[in-house]
Amino acid sequence: MQRKNHLSSRAFMILGATAFLALGFTLGRNAGEITPATIDSAADLIGLTFSPQEKDSMINTLTTQRSNFEILRQTKLANSVAPALVFNPLPQGFYPNQDQKPIDWGLPDRVALPEKENDIAYLSVSQLAVLIKNKQISSERLTKIYLDRIKTYSDTLQCLISLLEEPAMAKAREMDQELAAGKYRGVLHGIPFGIKDLLAVKGTKTTWGANPYKDQVIDETAAVVQKLEDAGGVLVGKFTLGALAMGDVWYGGVTKNPWNLKQGSSGSSAGSASAVSAGLVPFAIGTETLGSIVSPSTRNGVTGLRPTYGRVSKHGAMALSWSMDKIGPISRSALDNAIVLSIINGLDERDASTIPAAFNYSAKNEVKKLKVGYFKPFFEGDRANIKNDQAVLEVLKNQGIELHPLELKVSMNPAPIVNMLLVEGAAAFDELTRLNLDDQLVAQHRNAWPNIFRAARFIPAVEYVQMSRQRSLLIKEMHELIKGYDVIVTPSFAGQQLQITNLTGHPALCMPNGFAENGSPTSITLLANLFEEEKLIMLGRLIQENTDWQAKRPPMFDK
Repeated sequence: MQRKNHLSSRAFMILGATAFLALGFTLGRNAGEITPATIDSAADLIGLTFSPQEKDSMINTLTTQRSNFEILRQTKLANSVAPALVFNPLPQGFYPNQDQKPIDWGLPDRVALPEKENDIAYLSVSQLAVLIKNKQISSERLTKIYLDRIKTYSDTLQCLISLLEEPAMAKAREMDQELAAGKYRGVLHGIPFGIKDLLAVKGTKTTWGANPYKDQVIDETAAVVQKLEDAGGVLVGKFTLGALAMGDVWYGGVTKNPWNLKQGSSGSSAGSASAVSAGLVPFAIGTETLGSIVSPSTRNGVTGLRPTYGRVSKHGAMALSWSMDKIGPISRSALDNAIVLSIINGLDERDASTIPAAFNYSAKNEVKKLKVGYFKPFFEGDRANIKNDQAVLEVLKNQGIELHPLELKVSMNPAPIVNMLLVEGAAAFDELTRLNLDDQLVAQHRNAWPNIFRAARFIPAVEYVQMSRQRSLLIKEMHELIKGYDVIVTPSFAGQQLQITNLTGHPALCMPNGFAENGSPTSITLLANLFEEEKLIMLGRLIQENTDWQAKRPPMFDK
């Protein structure tokens, strides 16, 4: 395939001086705000455009970058903040709790088994766990239900890369045999699941959604997949992602939103979110670098959990940005995500970024004791779908939760710092660029990965180090802002919180909260302190047990 629209040599000369600015998401436009629409067309945000209309924007972003450094100088950190070459999100003096206690999920003793298979398919992980443990349904039958649905609907959704039918059925039978013999591995025993196809599984292809790698076989299994299988999970399929983890366009097409087949699933965990939404699996694993769990969870009306950076091992996963990539579950409920996180979290000597931390959840903990804040300015005004966000606050008030108003104020503009992602991405795919394999990617327009990776090579090392130091200060400021609260409620895409919290590594729970006028789902996001995901689950479970937003099913796939 011939490479299209590569930048001219003259453009590269210009870019050499300002690349790290022009590459920044939004170029300072819209105050650096990221939305589902912009994530869906993430390449268009990169901004490799030098039209007269954008010159002012580039200058403004340069001013922002200089302002960020001036803050460093004024705070006497100019020579003391180490570059995050090995990223650690922990502020000085902060250490996560490592005292792991027994988990109490608060599951019922019995769950009624629906008569219709589509009703079974839309049950939560927690409900399915009770059914399997009580032998009301076998893992073999349950796995077959999901495999049949995948074979029926995955082509319509363009969400599947590899169907693992034979090994899945074999594992399901094994789980049934173990249960009959009195061996129960826990809540994921016999539960089918899917993964984003940037996670390696021995004996299968791992395509990363991109043409150059569509026949790639990696001779190992990713840490998270191995943990899930050891816990009794049944891997049924590998789902699509936007090529090299951007957008929802992969080498086989565009992954669809089950609520609106004319709309992409958003990216880059496109297939995982689409499959959960359509009832093809009860949960799937996604990844997020800058919105890739939050955005498709929103678009598809499902619940996504982005864990604290460093909680989950990335061993066996494609690297896009070593200092920003996170792995987390996408499912039907906050509780389901907690169940999955309890299995996949933990220190891994093969991943130097992992940090040991307990995950202590108990259904007996009193949710009303949580101190809950909300970013008040984001809930004001007349922007689209604001009533859905305000409705969440009303639910919390009606449940006796006291809400504390605050503002998201930091001294650093995160937009220029996001360029670190692009530098790391270019480094991760250095060989792809050097060997001209980027010609094989489907997207070859001006703002697609091939030009981004090449242009990112012109970002000066000095600027990368300065951005890293600015990021260190941003982490400190966010820690100081959030530490006085247990959970903060925020619209998912308001202001710059999505950029900031991805840069600082804070955990987020993204949940459905209704629908827009066009019928597409909307979402609300809960934020917490580093390694305090259990508090997100407590409040998220309260919201979901008193609403039915997460219970809605896309009509075309409720059959």
